Amino acid sequence: MLRTPLTAALLALALSACSPSDPLQKTSSALASGVLLPAYNHWLSADQQLAASSQAFCNANADLAATRLAWLNAQSAWSALQPLLVGPLSEGNRAWQVQFWPDKKNLVARQVEALLQSKTALTPADLDKASVVVQGLSASEYLLFDTNIDLTQAAQKNRYCPLLIAIGTHQQALASDILGQWQSADGMLAQLQSFPNTRYADSQEAITDLLRTQVTGLEGMKKKLGTPLGRQSKGQPQPFQAEAWRSNASLSNLSASLNAAEQLWLGSQADGLRSLLSSQQGELANRIDNAYQNSRLQLAAQQKSLSQLLADDAGRQQLNALYDSLNTLHRLHESELAKALGIQLGFNANDGD
Repeated sequence: MLRTPLTAALLALALSACSPSDPLQKTSSALASGVLLPAYNHWLSADQQLAASSQAFCNANADLAATRLAWLNAQSAWSALQPLLVGPLSEGNRAWQVQFWPDKKNLVARQVEALLQSKTALTPADLDKASVVVQGLSASEYLLFDTNIDLTQAAQKNRYCPLLIAIGTHQQALASDILGQWQSADGMLAQLQSFPNTRYADSQEAITDLLRTQVTGLEGMKKKLGTPLGRQSKGQPQPFQAEAWRSNASLSNLSASLNAAEQLWLGSQADGLRSLLSSQQGELANRIDNAYQNSRLQLAAQQKSLSQLLADDAGRQQLNALYDSLNTLHRLHESELAKALGIQLGFNANDGD
């Protein structure tokens, strides 16, 4: 086909639209499709498995161990979203519907028992109208792992199964709704890939939002370790303030969150936030790489649960070293990476905690 100057110009324009020259737009788009969307898909899949496993257990078609494993997978998938909470899941109280933490007054156990006393024939619709405290993974963890509940006993199984099923149904519906909002024509995926839009005026705003969310996630990891360590209570350990203390999943949750934060940094194809640093900023990039590696190695080295490590001086020393490594990682992102990218982060969701 003979190309006139006009058709060549139009072709060049079309190609530039498909492959934006703006590096911030490239990174935002790549992270949206290569890191964030897969994580939200995985979250929905894990919640679907939890709902199915809960139903199967209550119908005597699966054992308790299988349902506990499904819960652990759902909790891990949720933990992986912590540094990726941009968009609809971070709005409208939705994150509280997934997990209620910190639970300083054992509200989960108290409200679950109160709900079941008031609703002897609980339905999913009843749960939808109830407090966020009883709608999420913290409540189903109580049902599946608390030592005062024995779901192998018929009476207790009959008492708690309607709530277990309702929570699985609620989580699956919530995840499906959020993913639908991500993938709609003008949803979160599109908003992170093409600018301007109703959420972001330009790619700089999108990258700022992604980094702010990552920094908030890293700070949240510090809080989830520092709270049971007693860093806010004069060094007195608070094991029952740990996230997922009943299931002993606290450290594996931290690992899932850390891996997700690193994915945002690296990208799925070396196209993450790291790619925005110039060759002159290679020293900072290497320090952040090393900080991630340090935290990963320290987490992988833990052979005991968080509650076991909190019980003696040697364990607490290991946890404090892990906390310090997470603090270094957090500060590198919040201060040095933000400055290198010309980003002003402002306040975040954990300010004031």
